[in-house]
Amino acid sequence: MPEKPTMNPAPMGEYLLLVLLSILWGGSFTLIKVAVADFPPATLAAVRILLGGALLGVVALARGLAFPTRAGRWGALWVQGLLQGALPFTLIGWGELHIASGLAGVLNATVPLFAFLLAVFVVGSAPFVFTKFLGVLLGLAGVAGIVGHGSSIAALGQSDFLASMAVLGASASYACGAVFGHRFGDQPAVVTAAGSLLCGGATMLPFSLALDRPWTLAPSLEATLALLALALLSTAVASVVFFRLIRTLGPVTTTSNAYLRALVSVAFGVVFLAEPLSWSLLAASALIVAGVVLVTRPGRPGRELRRAG
Repeated sequence: MPEKPTMNPAPMGEYLLLVLLSILWGGSFTLIKVAVADFPPATLAAVRILLGGALLGVVALARGLAFPTRAGRWGALWVQGLLQGALPFTLIGWGELHIASGLAGVLNATVPLFAFLLAVFVVGSAPFVFTKFLGVLLGLAGVAGIVGHGSSIAALGQSDFLASMAVLGASASYACGAVFGHRFGDQPAVVTAAGSLLCGGATMLPFSLALDRPWTLAPSLEATLALLALALLSTAVASVVFFRLIRTLGPVTTTSNAYLRALVSVAFGVVFLAEPLSWSLLAASALIVAGVVLVTRPGRPGRELRRAG
């Protein structure tokens, strides 16, 4: 049975982990753009997930942690691996073949809205808290402001509509994974992360072999290093942090890192690509920060998620 969350506010360290998760996942869009040039989406997702899962599996075994023995729990881990890894990684990888990585990051910032709507109105596992709903709207307004920024709107005008829809589909999948993942609160985060990643990777492997014939690929060193960074940082480390935060902060608060990911994408563009920083961009960023503050504040009813499944 999932652990019941306490009524006490989470320690500040949990919110620092939320920022770390934003950086790990925010940087993944740049890494995907580099890696997908030489690794087709299905192979990119399969290798990324399998490497990350194998690494975490070794870590879990080295720590003497036990993996589940019940078939039902492994079935749940397979669903989690599909929702949080195989499906969204593939959709984003394919999407970034057609649209800019920064635009993909902005579109992926819709995760908290999907998570809030699912948790409150579909699953019924979270209370409706007006301030959190207002935070969701403010964050989305900030994201819309970033999309309206010169370079982003130009990218949107030239992008493939289906690619944009694919990234939004990945957002919905991430949100479902966040709500579904709360059921693993009774086991260590590293075990949940390793098990779900291995299941997701095993799901993608046949598609990689059939569609991409990966043994025929000749990737560049740059693309290979990007893939390794994706596996180690944006997959293995980020997955452990994610499942910990799902247990301590709840799914809606955890997915609010998607707004911060949009800020990370903008910051990377300014610092590394010399993109201009305008007042409209600063105003949009302020809305995002305000939205995150409201979404992450404990509501009166307590935690966002009392129980999922």
